Amino acid sequence: MSLAEQFAAVREQVRLACECAGRDPQQVSILPVSKTFGHEVVRQAMALGERRFAENRVQEMKEKALALNDSSIEWVIIGYLQTNKVKEVVRYASQLQSLDRLELAQALDKRLLQAGRQLDVLVQVKSSSEESKTGMAPEQVPSFLKTVRDYDTLNVQGFMTVAENTDDQERVRRCFERVRQLRDQCQDELGDALPVLSMGMSADFALAIQEGSTQLRIGSALFGQRPAVR
Repeated sequence: MSLAEQFAAVREQVRLACECAGRDPQQVSILPVSKTFGHEVVRQAMALGERRFAENRVQEMKEKALALNDSSIEWVIIGYLQTNKVKEVVRYASQLQSLDRLELAQALDKRLLQAGRQLDVLVQVKSSSEESKTGMAPEQVPSFLKTVRDYDTLNVQGFMTVAENTDDQERVRRCFERVRQLRDQCQDELGDALPVLSMGMSADFALAIQEGSTQLRIGSALFGQRPAVR
């Protein structure tokens, strides 16, 4: 299929999944994950109406941002972020979805103050016991939110999670359910609106929609098989 056909197919699948879950498709956005695909592919996706793209690696985001500096793309970082990469995130990204520790929040705050800007962020929550998964333990999140609310540079919009890598759909569903319940708890306890739940990828977005996801991070279903990582 062409890129246009793949995007149309995914949009239709998302619409149907929302319909099955009794949800308004307008409540669920698709965030294309363009990691490992070149800037020319991103430009093709822009022609299909996309303006936000997610990257795992800061260096790859920077390269594409420079190659596409004639466009109005909003770049989103979804991968683990080292503090020594904060400067580039502040310069090029409109959102960070992998805020997972106080050290990182402090480093971002310092750079953002210097730049005179704010950054939209999501707190990454570890919703499974897999050692390969990163994120903050759910029980640590409420106190973390209380601390970072003092940082005017960070606009905390909600949570992101990566579900367990398993064929057991109920275990995947519980990951999403756990984060949604945590979001509801934090909203009740803190009185802060946390409207964004970034949950679900190419293989599990239907389950994520059922459990309240508002944003799907989709890569291979949109772009096809990924090139070899550079």
